[in-house]
Amino acid sequence: MTTCKFLLLILIAATASAVFGADAKLSTNYYSSTCPKIQSIVEEGIIKAIKNETRIGASLLRLHFHDCFVNGCDASVLLDDTGSFIGEKTAVPNNNSARGFNVIDDIKAKVEKACPRVVSCADILALAARDSVVYLGGPFWEVGLGRRDSTTASRSLSLKDLVALAGGHTIGLSRCTSFRARIYNDSNIDASFAKSLQNKCPRSGNDNNLAPLDLQTPTFFDNSYFKNLVNKKGLLHSDQELFNGSSSDSLVEKYAADNAAFFKDFAKSIVKMSNIKPLTGSKGQIRVNCRKVN
Repeated sequence: MTTCKFLLLILIAATASAVFGADAKLSTNYYSSTCPKIQSIVEEGIIKAIKNETRIGASLLRLHFHDCFVNGCDASVLLDDTGSFIGEKTAVPNNNSARGFNVIDDIKAKVEKACPRVVSCADILALAARDSVVYLGGPFWEVGLGRRDSTTASRSLSLKDLVALAGGHTIGLSRCTSFRARIYNDSNIDASFAKSLQNKCPRSGNDNNLAPLDLQTPTFFDNSYFKNLVNKKGLLHSDQELFNGSSSDSLVEKYAADNAAFFKDFAKSIVKMSNIKPLTGSKGQIRVNCRKVN
């Protein structure tokens, strides 16, 4: 992850509303007649992938976030670079960091066999994010479907706009390069926590060494991330900024004390995020290969 400044869960509704497509009409039953097995195919693919590598669940959730915050939820983040444009995969926040593309490829291949040219890569990505969170112990939410895929990508990535829902950092890992400055320079960090991280992330070298974003339960979706912030044990500088004497402190304390409240707000916020500017109707296309335009 980059040192993005994270948006508050509770503010997603307000900030995202400005970019929602007014004519977006997504439906949980969109594929009920054209591809009735879509949800089970995605779920089976996600379970298989996470059993193979637990970390991949967090990576897929992050892919969905980064897709939605650049031009809307249109699977543009999945496109490979071409001669006509440089896509989002190699942009600074994603390069050597974004993962899970092969999982989406595998699921898409199975979906194409079951119902060719019907289900968009954008919808598969939205379902994959939900199923990853659920399998790792997080909340369930209904996913509106009916998105179409973009035919281009954008590299106009604002680090602030690329932020995931902050609580998504309850799962996953981060590279040494992303937290090195915090453990050596920040004052609002638990001393013993910083020292333990310095052992695996020296002042120079070992850039790719990994540390869990949530010290307590890095492979289980819960509210430990917020508890860590209260105890000055946020891994990233941008994480700890959510609990550093600002107006967001009360929300962090609320979620740290109430897992159910966190789950409820996370589910609501991610549904709203998933509805950011979806391509519907005749806009965009249904990609056969998620990595390239038809």
